[in-house]
Amino acid sequence: VANGVDMSWEKAKYSVNKGLWGTSVGGEETLTSQKPLPNQAYPSQLTKEEEETITLTFEKGELVAINGHKELPYRNIESLAKLASAYAIGRDIHVGDTIVGIKGRVGFEAPAALIIIKAHHLLEKHTLTKWQMQHKDYISNWYGMHLHEGQYLDPVMRDMEAFLQHSQAAVTGNVTVTLKPYHFTLDGIESKHDLMNAKFGSYGEMNKGWTAEEAKGFIKILGNQNKIYHQVNAES
Repeated sequence: VANGVDMSWEKAKYSVNKGLWGTSVGGEETLTSQKPLPNQAYPSQLTKEEEETITLTFEKGELVAINGHKELPYRNIESLAKLASAYAIGRDIHVGDTIVGIKGRVGFEAPAALIIIKAHHLLEKHTLTKWQMQHKDYISNWYGMHLHEGQYLDPVMRDMEAFLQHSQAAVTGNVTVTLKPYHFTLDGIESKHDLMNAKFGSYGEMNKGWTAEEAKGFIKILGNQNKIYHQVNAES
């Protein structure tokens, strides 16, 4: 008690900044490279242990509903954060580079952000082609880096946004997530755009889409350039 005010001075050692996407936590531990933040430093503590399964609905890459209830985007983020923070989900420590070249370390809890990112990525795995996934991964990394470095107004950002927005045309469907103490699992997806469609063939099963001879021809064509390379360079 100080000046008639009763408070936890242990928690006062930490700088806590809360925003829509999560809460950052800084303290003496984050000024080191090896010390973790103690459990009590995080604002959200474990209050629920019984597992809960929820459904996230995405339309063209955006989270539009939780358990069938549609809301404004920021409301969905807030609702998901409230559900998941009861399980103390989303804790981690981030190490990053500042624009002036100094590395920084900060703790955070971002349950909604982590779940949305992972659920959205799973839906993308089912609805995007291999090459869409590969190009989107590095373009989104570049976009995030430019944004972090204050380059939002550079025209290249509009170019990358056009690609990213177009890539989400088929990223629509439901993702089932189970919330558990300190973590969550992605159970599966349902989407009319699911490219894992049984009528086109099943991984590890008999395939009726092509014959053995057609498969041999495909293998020969696929490996043709490597065959030419090794023949040309056989003596070198």
